[in-house]
Amino acid sequence: MLRGMFGNMQPVVKNLLIINGLFFLATIVLANRNIDLVNELGLYYPDSVFFRPYQLATHFFMHGGFRHIIFNMLALVVFGNMLERVWGSKKFLLYFFATALGAAFVHIGAEAFQIYQLAGTLTPVSGDWVNAAAGMSDVKQAAMLMNSPAVGASGAVYGLIIAAALYFPNTELYVYAVLPVKIKWLAVLAIAFDVISVFQNNPDDHTAHFAHLGGALIGFIIVYFWKKNSTTFY
Repeated sequence: MLRGMFGNMQPVVKNLLIINGLFFLATIVLANRNIDLVNELGLYYPDSVFFRPYQLATHFFMHGGFRHIIFNMLALVVFGNMLERVWGSKKFLLYFFATALGAAFVHIGAEAFQIYQLAGTLTPVSGDWVNAAAGMSDVKQAAMLMNSPAVGASGAVYGLIIAAALYFPNTELYVYAVLPVKIKWLAVLAIAFDVISVFQNNPDDHTAHFAHLGGALIGFIIVYFWKKNSTTFY
């Protein structure tokens, strides 16, 4: 059964699925040895003492839990296979990484804006700055933003959803294997959910909504130009 499933997958989708699975397995195994791979490979705000440049390339292979990785990998298989068949492996891989990195930069930009609004500076000195303002709730909130890692391939996944909606708008998918929904409406609902969540600004919501929206925006821009200049991409 597994052989048949993998045989129907496009090569880049298959390899991304395997890599994400290996990272997730490593996270579980190393956690039992008191090694927090999420803190090491998740993406921190650039001024955080925990930030490392390589996190830009590793955070979207990390996931925060079983439900998180299942949703992202299911979306990768469904939408990724569609798009890799259309674009080919090289172009699909370029798109995946471009949307993942674009989502990361939008997320960092949104964090920078929030931190400035809360603390009055874009580049606080992580240690002394936080300790000096320990009694200030706004600054403590800014410190939490700065020192909380972002993980997951959701930015790239939103890029895939947008691209699939632009190429296959009326293709129907069955949500929960029961409810038929056209991809274009699935994309609209996904974007609307994140926009509403951003405006609600729920402090208990730790989802990186700006990363989702950033991946969707970068994906839309890339697909727009690719479709416009389809004969001159390379």
